[in-house]
Amino acid sequence: MGIKSLDAVHIYRIMEKDGEIYLRGLPYKKGESIEMIVMRESTRGRNKIFLTPQRLLKSEIIGLWSKRKDIKDSVKFAHNLRKKAQARRGEN
Repeated sequence: MGIKSLDAVHIYRIMEKDGEIYLRGLPYKKGESIEMIVMRESTRGRNKIFLTPQRLLKSEIIGLWSKRKDIKDSVKFAHNLRKKAQARRGEN
């Protein structure tokens, strides 16, 4: 048994009937072996709300650090936070 390259086809469907799916138009030929893995679609990141400039200005994010006594230079503080986060991800 040799190693084959994986040809993955992602198909997104909404279940129309409990426990049944129908697939057509797959790029495989009669007699070819295939493997099927069926998973529920991840909802992670699907309902993200992106901030427009107007929403950002109205949010509580602007001025979040304004009353903190331990932050003298907020630009430098934010820069250092970004540096630490990148170091954790292995970026330089």
